[in-house]
Amino acid sequence: MRWALIRVSLAVTAMVVIAFAVPLGLVVRELARDRALTNAERQAAAVAPALAITTDRAQLERALATTQAGAEDRIAVTVPATAGSPAVDLGRHRAPRAALDAASAHGEAATVRVPGGYALLRPTAVSSGTVAVVEVFVPLGDVTRGVAGAWLVLAGVGVALIIGSVAIADRLGARMIRPAVRLAGAAHRLGEGDLAVRVPEDGPGELRSAAAAFNAMADRVVQLLAGERELAADLSHRLRTPLTVLRLNTASLGDGPAADQTRAAVAQLEREVDQIIRTAREHRTPSALPAGCDAAEVIRERMAFWSALAEDERREVRTAGADQPALVPVARAELAAALDAMLGNVFRHTPEGTAFAVDVHSSDGAVIVLVSDAGPGVADPAAAVRRGHGDGGQGSTGLGLDIVRRVAESTGGDVAVGRSVLGGAEIRVYLVRSPAVSLPRARPTHRR
Repeated sequence: MRWALIRVSLAVTAMVVIAFAVPLGLVVRELARDRALTNAERQAAAVAPALAITTDRAQLERALATTQAGAEDRIAVTVPATAGSPAVDLGRHRAPRAALDAASAHGEAATVRVPGGYALLRPTAVSSGTVAVVEVFVPLGDVTRGVAGAWLVLAGVGVALIIGSVAIADRLGARMIRPAVRLAGAAHRLGEGDLAVRVPEDGPGELRSAAAAFNAMADRVVQLLAGERELAADLSHRLRTPLTVLRLNTASLGDGPAADQTRAAVAQLEREVDQIIRTAREHRTPSALPAGCDAAEVIRERMAFWSALAEDERREVRTAGADQPALVPVARAELAAALDAMLGNVFRHTPEGTAFAVDVHSSDGAVIVLVSDAGPGVADPAAAVRRGHGDGGQGSTGLGLDIVRRVAESTGGDVAVGRSVLGGAEIRVYLVRSPAVSLPRARPTHRR
């Protein structure tokens, strides 16, 4: 479309330039010719008074010498002979004799094409009663003087107009095409999973409408996927956490068929819930850009929930750094699910009475969340963050730290498992605030 506009503009401008430049060039040439002939007419008229007074050869020679054309040997005079005076022929004649005789006989001025230019023939009545002819030679250079320069100027103006029109058409075409190109690129990116892509609503009215429709569609897709993520998070919050409490409480039932059946039922329920969560997570789009939240606020909220269970199990709990806002580009539900996964691991894999802590470190480029405990630690930190390699035993889906890892990687961050200052495990989560910030990849510390 852009090149089509350029070609149309080039064709139209070229036709306009030709339509105006060619006639103007011809007019300029005619003006130059008329100017040269008018000047020759004035030269001939300067001799007419002398011819009206006398036909004396000497006096006519002096009259011719006073003119510009006479000084340049471009003027001649022919006076026919009469009964009382001989013929007078002065100067260099360039016009044919027949043309001179015709001008004298008819008394009409004429312009004759001669070698090297034109000859202006001007009849003038003399005192002897005859008609003399004054001939002024006009060189071809005088006739075309200034024509070439004027044509060059016209050509330059025409080329400038064509270039200008092409440039303007190119800019207009780019302005019209740019929204369409952006819309096509955004559609490709949306198809590849980038749900954060949006299109500026500018350009022609039709493209603005298309951009608005695209943005509305993308917003709707994000809302649908957000609803799906909220459903998975809701299942995690409402089912996994109570199930963890039930699993811990079944340990106090002792031995017996009823206790074994209760533990088996809880394990089966955990597997079913894990399967539901896994199915929901398989349909999520990791590349979608979630809404942001305050990590400190989410941590305070989840710690308030887990503190009740920690108090029942006589666990010492410490929270640091959560009193200041720490905005992260993660959906609130996803960050809450990741925190529940880390804290649930503490309760699941450490004995009762084991202390744990949650620390938040915020900087311009990233937010670091540390969950540490005083338990036995993690035997294989590298395997702990790989999907399907959790330490939950037979009933584990490996989703715990995998959920945390996916949340961190959605921001460009990472997860590292190592030894904490409390002596047990430490899960360090990097949440990058800006994609331009490149954080060093933490190296897991293996247990001794």
